[in-house]
Order: sequence, then structure tokens, then C-alpha cells
Amino acid sequence: MNIRDNPALCDKLAAEYVLGTLKGGARRRFETLLRDDAALRRTTAEWQDRLMPMAEFSASAEPRRQVWQAIERRLGLARGYAAWQFWRSESLTFWRSLSLASIALALVLVGVITSPLLDRPQVDYLATLTDDKARTALLLTGDSRRQVFTVRLVGSAPVASDKSLQLWAVPKAGAPRSLGVLPGEGVIELALTDAALGDDVAVLAVSLEPRGGSPSPDGPTGPILYKGNWVRML
Repeated sequence: MNIRDNPALCDKLAAEYVLGTLKGGARRRFETLLRDDAALRRTTAEWQDRLMPMAEFSASAEPRRQVWQAIERRLGLARGYAAWQFWRSESLTFWRSLSLASIALALVLVGVITSPLLDRPQVDYLATLTDDKARTALLLTGDSRRQVFTVRLVGSAPVASDKSLQLWAVPKAGAPRSLGVLPGEGVIELALTDAALGDDVAVLAVSLEPRGGSPSPDGPTGPILYKGNWVRML
């Protein structure tokens, strides 16, 4: 069935995509349609406009200890390999495909990027970092003119008081590079250097670490919660 001929279905799928309830093959097919369908991109952007502000006002909640233990079991941390090596067991095609999830959220910012207002930051790089259910948790916007990028928590990402989120650039070869420790909520600006944006970066990842960041110089020690990659806008 061609969903382009069914506006009601397009609207429903766009809403489910933004909410994160569109799963598996249906989500991948929708992302493929997004690349070639301007009307569908507009519909998706409209749902982003409606729903994203809700995340700004949602209250944070600290998960139970059992939640973190379940995450560790699912990621197989008891097997003794470094947490950051999660990506080496997957194909690069899969990780590159994560950038497609950035398209819908990036559309929300097109108006911001092209606005004639003075003193507006230049946004020429975007990344959305998602959890294992493809739900967006963080939005990264890069300004190459100022050589900074901004990290915003846009989803529910509660962090226990004795833990910190840490952002990493995982290269195609070698150990991950720390880009900074993130606050449990709000916005932070970090340096946009080759460490974050280099051609060798295979994926961006956020790990859960002890408060203050990973104690290891070789990379993450805790579970990987969110993953994504840069999309160049300009």
C-alpha cells in the first residue's frame, strides 16, 4: 500500500515515529520514505513541534537500583569486555543507519537554521542520540564557526546522584575519545574539535559512569545508554 495516498495514515505513522512507538521494520521503512517525501517530512516536523516542548517540562525521576542492574545484564557487562566495544560487534552499515533517525528531528530546526534573526548560532551539524528502542534522548547541535557544540537532553534520562553521563566519540580504530561529562538535565556546550567531528568517528555514544566520569583512560566502564551520529546540515 502506498501511504502517500493516505494522509490519515501518514499523520498517524509520523506521530508514532516521533513518540518512539513505531518499531522494527515499520520504523525503518518509514525512515526510508522520509528521505524521498517532502510532505511526509513536513508532517513529521509538525509532530515534533507539538511534542518536543512537552519534554522540556517533564519531571525527572530516579530509577530504582534494579533498573541499572537490568541494563547491565542486558549489555552483558559480566562477560568482562570493555563496554565501549558494543559497536564492534555490529556492522558499520547499521551504525550509519542511525543517522537516519536524526532526519526527522533535524527538520524541526530547519527554520532555526535559516532564520534571518541576528546573533542566532550557526547550526551546521546535528546528531540525535537514541536508546535501544530508537527513542531520542539527546540532541547535539554543532556550530563550526564558533567551534562549539551544544548537548540538550530532550528525553527522559534520569541519572542517579552517584552517576554521570559521559559522551564519547568512538573511532573506527582505537579507543573511544571522551568529549565531556554531561549534566543530568539541561544544556551544556562543549568544544567542537576533530576529536568530536573527525572523519574517523564511527559513532557517538553516551555511557553511564561513576559520578565525575569514567575512571579508565581507555574508555567507558559503564553501560552504553544512547547512540547516534552527526548529520551535516550545510
